[in-house]
Amino acid sequence: MGSLRSYVSGAWHAPSDEGAPLYDAGTGEEVARISSAGIDMGAALAHGRAVGGPALRELTFHQRAALLKALASHLREHRDELYALSARTGATLGDSKFDIDGGIGVLFAYASKGRRELPNDTVYVEGDVEPLGKGGTFVGQHIATPLRGVAVQINAFNFPVWGPLEKFAPAFLAGVPSLVKPASQTAYLTHRLVELVVESGLLPEGSLQLVCGGAGDLLDHVTSQDLVSFTGSAATAQRLRSHPALVRNATRFNAEADSLNLSILGPDAGPGTPEFDLYVKQLVTEMTVKAGQKCTAIRRAFVPAELIDDVARAASERLAKVTVGNPASEGVRMGALASLEQREEVRRSLKALLDAARIVSGDPEHVDVVDADPERGAFVSPVLLRADDPERAEPHEVEAFGPVSTLLPYTSTEQVVELAARGHGSLVGSVVTGDAAFARDVVLGVAPWHGRLLVLDSEDAKESTGHGSPLPNLVHGGPGRAGGGEEMGGIRGVLHHMQRTAVQASPRVLGEVTGRWVPGAPRNDDGVHPFRKSLAELRTGDTVVAGPRTVTPEDIAHFAEFTGDTFYAHTDQAAAEANPLFGGIVAHGYLVVSFAAGLFVSPEPGPVLANYGLENLRFLTPVKPGDELTVTLTARQITPRENADYGEVRWDTDVTNAEGESVARYDVLTLVAKEATR
Repeated sequence: MGSLRSYVSGAWHAPSDEGAPLYDAGTGEEVARISSAGIDMGAALAHGRAVGGPALRELTFHQRAALLKALASHLREHRDELYALSARTGATLGDSKFDIDGGIGVLFAYASKGRRELPNDTVYVEGDVEPLGKGGTFVGQHIATPLRGVAVQINAFNFPVWGPLEKFAPAFLAGVPSLVKPASQTAYLTHRLVELVVESGLLPEGSLQLVCGGAGDLLDHVTSQDLVSFTGSAATAQRLRSHPALVRNATRFNAEADSLNLSILGPDAGPGTPEFDLYVKQLVTEMTVKAGQKCTAIRRAFVPAELIDDVARAASERLAKVTVGNPASEGVRMGALASLEQREEVRRSLKALLDAARIVSGDPEHVDVVDADPERGAFVSPVLLRADDPERAEPHEVEAFGPVSTLLPYTSTEQVVELAARGHGSLVGSVVTGDAAFARDVVLGVAPWHGRLLVLDSEDAKESTGHGSPLPNLVHGGPGRAGGGEEMGGIRGVLHHMQRTAVQASPRVLGEVTGRWVPGAPRNDDGVHPFRKSLAELRTGDTVVAGPRTVTPEDIAHFAEFTGDTFYAHTDQAAAEANPLFGGIVAHGYLVVSFAAGLFVSPEPGPVLANYGLENLRFLTPVKPGDELTVTLTARQITPRENADYGEVRWDTDVTNAEGESVARYDVLTLVAKEATR
């Protein structure tokens, strides 16, 4: 491959020196060379801010989501090429799919969430309007707007595709460009990924840049509008977090660091139970997928003291069937570590762990390898340890970042919760049990030290994605040693890249800022029923007032008989009078809603295609026989769909009685054609 190029300031940049060699993890052959020499890091960040940021901010959330979906589809067409290159990192085909398909899946997930949960707008409105004065003329609301900087990624070697994509997706959806700095060992795979992205021509220029090689003075140039996300060791995270520029500018910093993740077997899950088998299978899987080079892998395997012999035996039997070797060879279950240096690091960590544990399976110094040279390739045996004294410090402090896990006995729920905390913060833990009460006690006990917890049993096992699989709709991160940050998390991950601002204004001005009608703002009743207006003609604030309609005793009785809702407050005068909330017969809430629909509807065919729901429905004042109902329907929010000939309209609906009191308030949701049909 020669020297890896960087993609910065709108062009591919070849390093100005020969760079350092990168090696095939399985064969030891040179794959490429890497260096960032000659890159103007400040100019790269300035390019992202000046070119990428404005281009992204011109797009709505839905338009950005559509680009993410298109990019995911493009990358999916090139998976086989990425799989082949991934094998050079020591990954089996299964490992490669975990990394590559997982990363592409994150793009698809954020594309979907962007269309479903974000407006087709450039401003995100958060929460309800807050009244700030008694007269209703002074209100407030939070909005979120994209930061005007660059999301800088400094990634680890173990997931060269999923790692950058899971950071890129929420940043892009938020409207913030990214600069990716991959770990050198596997940077050639990230390099090809970015080449495919650039070749696609799908993304606005400046929205994605790549620096291959050292970070140099990159962090010296970050500002208060930039963000830095890091994946790697806790020690490096601490060093980056205290960088003078980050401290001086209060730059947002997110770390996802190493952690001593645990898995706990419940006392109920003895041999012969589904949960016992699930626990052992999951333990071996987490030890061997990616050769254990996962920040989410199980490092501490807690087992009831009376079951530890059974678990050790069952896990050893499974591990004995794991074939190590050339990841491209048929039948190989575990490939190589990322580099020979990584193998030596695992062996050093193992020596520290062996002060408190003994080996029950595997040999750190020797492994039988299929179709490969065990010395030229970075191969190591999966090693299962057993520490009979769970109070020893080493298993709770030392991480061997490879196919290594330690069995630890416990004797009570309280003890295992206390031992869990000894890890000082983890990305993920799992509890494997059929006992829901035990699961509850453990989850609530260990949650403060964990970013994610999986409870695995025979009921969810078939659909479970497993202990080591972060999902884009949930946060990936953890407290303490795990970095104290959060990545992904659905819309939470998007908002991390945006500034939350409280806007205080009149309802009229707040509505103009947010693009939504706000109660108290002017309404427009121009004599044309808003249901007769297409999306192109409709404006927020367009209103119809309809009514009144008198609710009669006969209406209430008929509704009760017709629907079968004969709750006493609607049918039994004496019982209703005794109810302190009503003091007599009252109309059904759903009768009120039905009457309101009958009042505001425009029945002829027109732009309104369908009513697809109600939200935020509240019944505020009882409606009694003889009350007159009036409904005010106002277009609150208009959301065109990008790839359809219709859009969504949210209508503020206020049903009032003759005294002007609101008896019901809710939002009506409709689908409306973009253009009127004549």
